[in-house]
Amino acid sequence: MSGTITRNKVVDITYLVKDDSGTAIEQNDIPVSYLHGVQGELLPALEKALQGKKVGDTIEVLVPPAEGFGEYDAELTFTDQVENVPQEYRQIGAQAQFENDAGECKTFVVSKLEGDQITFDGNHPFAGKTVTFIVNVKAVRDASEQELAEGRPSRDYALETTNPPPLADRH
Repeated sequence: MSGTITRNKVVDITYLVKDDSGTAIEQNDIPVSYLHGVQGELLPALEKALQGKKVGDTIEVLVPPAEGFGEYDAELTFTDQVENVPQEYRQIGAQAQFENDAGECKTFVVSKLEGDQITFDGNHPFAGKTVTFIVNVKAVRDASEQELAEGRPSRDYALETTNPPPLADRH
């Protein structure tokens, strides 16, 4: 087992995300695990910055929209009459799944309630924002054969260490 982050290592990290004014907008003090070098687990800018780091290291990475959560897309918002929306979705922050004609699902969040109008937004909450990640490396270990085959840390490992799932679907 090596304490250096390289391809096919399972890495446990904690992180803080700040917006461009320095305000904390997300924080996770419980370590999350990801499999280093596997596309899709982590933002590429973060993975690149973590390469070669060791347990105990802290990195700070500025991530502009183009390298992170994308530009804000106004076409991913829509407004409807509140009366057309089921009661359980009539609150800010409520999430609803919508499916397009191609069968692709996307989560939309209620972002605004104004009078008899409700607005849903399908953008990532950090879309259009330059954010700074402060990442602490908590553990590094060799991935098991099962983890390499699945392309992610094993759920058994995550349950044994009480880790939440890895930073997936963040980009």
